[in-house]
Amino acid sequence: MEEGYYCMYVIVGVVMWMLVLKGMVILWWRPRKIEEHFSKQGIRGPPYRFFIGNVKEIVGLMVNASTHPMPLSHNILPRVLSFYHHWKKIYGATFLVWFGPTARLMVADPDLIREIFVSKSEFYEKYESHPLVRRLEGDGLLSLKGEKWAHRRKIITPTFHMENLKLLIPVIGKSVLDMVQKWSDISENGEVEIDVSDAFQNLTEDVITRTTFGSSYNDGKAVSQLQAQQMVFAAEAFRKVFIPGYRFLPTKKNTSSWRLDKEIRKSLVKLIRQRNQNSKEKAGGPAKDLLGLMINAGAMKPNDRRSDGPTAPSTITVQDIIEECKAFFFAGKQTTSNLLTWTTVLLAMHPRWQELAREEVLQVCGSRDIPTRDDIAKLKTLGMILNESLRLYPPAIATIRRAKADVELGSYKIPRGTELLIPILAVHHDPILWGRDAAEFNPARFSEGVARAARHPMSFIPFGLGARTCIGQNLAIIEAKLALAIVLKHFSLRLAPSYRHAPTVLMLLYPQYGAPVVFRRLSDPDTRCGDQGS
Repeated sequence: MEEGYYCMYVIVGVVMWMLVLKGMVILWWRPRKIEEHFSKQGIRGPPYRFFIGNVKEIVGLMVNASTHPMPLSHNILPRVLSFYHHWKKIYGATFLVWFGPTARLMVADPDLIREIFVSKSEFYEKYESHPLVRRLEGDGLLSLKGEKWAHRRKIITPTFHMENLKLLIPVIGKSVLDMVQKWSDISENGEVEIDVSDAFQNLTEDVITRTTFGSSYNDGKAVSQLQAQQMVFAAEAFRKVFIPGYRFLPTKKNTSSWRLDKEIRKSLVKLIRQRNQNSKEKAGGPAKDLLGLMINAGAMKPNDRRSDGPTAPSTITVQDIIEECKAFFFAGKQTTSNLLTWTTVLLAMHPRWQELAREEVLQVCGSRDIPTRDDIAKLKTLGMILNESLRLYPPAIATIRRAKADVELGSYKIPRGTELLIPILAVHHDPILWGRDAAEFNPARFSEGVARAARHPMSFIPFGLGARTCIGQNLAIIEAKLALAIVLKHFSLRLAPSYRHAPTVLMLLYPQYGAPVVFRRLSDPDTRCGDQGS
């Protein structure tokens, strides 16, 4: 008996010792080897600290930078990407940072960025989003990889062809006109103060619901509102992302978030089955909305989680469609609302460009309430303003890729599994690429197109690059042009006295204290063109 206990103790001791050794390899030996590997290539960074890496310094820099608003300046890099701004001055543009025991290589050189996204993209894969973000964006096109991603992209792409998008122009325009009329109705003495951050979220929610659900708009709207509530809970949890295991704690907000997720999925399953049944009963023309296209894309399985055996590559399951609907609601709403918010703030801050944009809108659109597809293509000044807004205030300030194999990146040797962080905001604000006025609002830099705006064609990446370029970017630009054209025709803009300039990151770039803007009604917008030319 004693020998049996002795053997058991020995086995437990060996297992414990092996776990300790494995932990030391992961938490100490491997980080030291990685530091040594990159140091030999001239790449340094803040020293690795056992277990926590540089997280303590990163959080400290971020909290300190976001404590107070900043002056009315577009030099937002020190506030928004404070850790990058701080360490770049010490270690150069390419350096190593530790998120716990995980190393991330900062890559801001546009030649290297081209390799990662274009010429050697097969060696890199998309980094998995944080679980809190995944709950919002779903396991759809935003997060899929390999053949499944390629197949899903092929299915969804027709939704965003220009022939489909032009059909949405009257729908989007009607939503914007309704918003403008509401502002006019609540204005006093011809003026109204609106937090455009909230207003444009409501607008883009309406538009993306119509794009995704089409004829099932009313049912889709109910789901969208549930998803909007989910975003509030996720944002709250994301503020505590550095508390280990916080998202698993049964707090009141976490349990509400879990309940909402189940409700969203249940509602989407019901909606999808209704649409699928209707499509079988009515042999009409091809679907024009995302949901219809997905349903008609192939042999749809009703319950992929309970299906026997692997799903065929061409199969679209109910679960697939659920994840895709969530993805498009999250990405489509947030990206476009952020673009509209920051562009409106910029126009309010820079009245000369606001006048130039309004003059162009009146000249191109005339008395038409809603610009046509041809009108939108002719709004060149407004297009330049939107590009400059995307440069200075990109919705996503960074993106991450992971090396799938040992690979050469420029002159550097990158080990398999290395994460590479591309600081989009830093690239967009780099004076070497954009000139001495890189931190200034100057839409004229885009007068000859995006390709010639900077000193390197890879300097402007608000929607990503390569095969994984944002599939909805054309919709975002059309929606933004339509909204701004209609707003500029009816109102002049200025920042509200209560506005505090505080760009902050919470999944995407947003105004920390909101974006209150004063809209003054134009008495006769159709005759303003001549007045502005004097």
